[in-house]
Amino acid sequence: MNAVKQFWIDSYKTSKVAFYFEMVSAISVMIGSAVLTYTILDPRADIFVPFYWVGTVTGIVGAYYRKSSWTLILTSWFFGMNTIALWRLFI
Repeated sequence: MNAVKQFWIDSYKTSKVAFYFEMVSAISVMIGSAVLTYTILDPRADIFVPFYWVGTVTGIVGAYYRKSSWTLILTSWFFGMNTIALWRLFI
């Protein structure tokens, strides 16, 4: 249990800015995922895609501050896909 606690402490101390952006990212994507899960028979993309988009934007910032190159690339890909989805949904 101490190792888990130390992991979180180290993550916070390494980059406080990245830590909070990653927290917002995780919460946003979890909310979007929960909406998708509970509406899977009649998906509410108008609700879950914006949550995914916010999660990817904040994830990009967190990955940048964390200097995590592959996470930045993957999250940027999801940002592009979610931006296209938002555009197709609302424009």
